[in-house]
Amino acid sequence: MTMFSKRYRVAVVLCALILITSINMVSASPGGTFHFGFKKSVKGALPSIREEGFQSILQRQDAIFLGDIAKKELYLTFDNGYENGYTAGILDVLKQKKTPAIFFVTGHYIKDQPDLVKRMASEGHLIGNHSWSHPDMSAISSEQINTELGRVKQGIADLTGEQEMNYLRPPRGIFSERVLAASREQGYISVFWSVAYKDWDTKAQKGWRHAYDSVMSQLHPGAVILLHTVSHDNAQALGKIIDDARVQGYTFKRLDEMAVKNY
Repeated sequence: MTMFSKRYRVAVVLCALILITSINMVSASPGGTFHFGFKKSVKGALPSIREEGFQSILQRQDAIFLGDIAKKELYLTFDNGYENGYTAGILDVLKQKKTPAIFFVTGHYIKDQPDLVKRMASEGHLIGNHSWSHPDMSAISSEQINTELGRVKQGIADLTGEQEMNYLRPPRGIFSERVLAASREQGYISVFWSVAYKDWDTKAQKGWRHAYDSVMSQLHPGAVILLHTVSHDNAQALGKIIDDARVQGYTFKRLDEMAVKNY
């Protein structure tokens, strides 16, 4: 592992600490910077996202966090900051189960895992922008945001030939209206989530059953599910999550099939 990779993994863990703290709370700085978070869904009820202070910002900037709550549809999304040996297995499961997903990749992932990126595209999955260097985009200029996003888009085009990239996940779940507006000007829809759990800590994996229970207990119609591919537990639980969600009447859709967004 290169020194860059080690530093990047430390950065991802620190970023994830911020993310998991925000899953059950929401905060805003005086300047209007938010950490995306909410009270989780319980027994099929909707999470509290539409009650949070940033709901109107998401609506104004056409962001996504929830699909049609009248339909039992689910959207699988994965964040790929670095590779931990499980993405190929996750792709195997998705292929076997004929289940679409979107993978949000960073510049590090593009450079480090070109074959996996090409496989994502060739097997019909969407690839989303997670920024080149995973910064807090609320702390950089709009010009720097454009550069971060443009480098990822060009990197994916060079690898896969895909010229379109329509979806963005702001690093660390940190955003402001300026960040969303700047991203939207570049043609991106910002994508958040309505189902998540602490899956990113590779030193605190608790077994496939924990991953399964954490996801299944939060399922609700229109859910956008956030998972991290570095998790051994997610890789082991994914097949059963897909099978049992379908038993409950859910179907899995690609993000570009989302017809209704609920705010």
